[in-house]
Amino acid sequence: MTDTLTKHEKNISALLHASTFSKFFFPLGNFIVPLVLWSANKNDYKFVDYNGKQALNFQISLLLYSIILGIVSIPIFFSFLPNFFDLASGQAGFGNFNNFNNFNLNFNRNDFRFGSWLIPVGISGLLHGALFVINIVYTILAVIKTNEGHKFSYPITIKFIR
Repeated sequence: MTDTLTKHEKNISALLHASTFSKFFFPLGNFIVPLVLWSANKNDYKFVDYNGKQALNFQISLLLYSIILGIVSIPIFFSFLPNFFDLASGQAGFGNFNNFNNFNLNFNRNDFRFGSWLIPVGISGLLHGALFVINIVYTILAVIKTNEGHKFSYPITIKFIR
């Protein structure tokens, strides 16, 4: 396939993949810039059309995975919060609203159970970090492969645009 591709096609395809990094400069840049590049060149070059679909599908898939991860982790996070607000001694919890005027700030270090509610936050953060690393690594691989003239398909991609 590299024999029939021009240098211009390879460069546009590599730029299309690299343009997904524009999200670090303005919001939704990882969708807008590749979409504009792809729309302007998809009818002229089949290789650019293929790579534009790949890049946009990958970015949409990562957004979907991130939204699903957030939706799943929010209820888990809030299920751990009652343990944080229902402190053992009742001195800083919500159980003593009857004694609200009796201002008592006697905190014990053992009253705060940070370990239980940080578990879902930590897992969610690690998974979001993994999505971020996957995005960076595979986008760089796509830029390199398409600049060499090879077809590249991203892993874990749902084909929204066919």
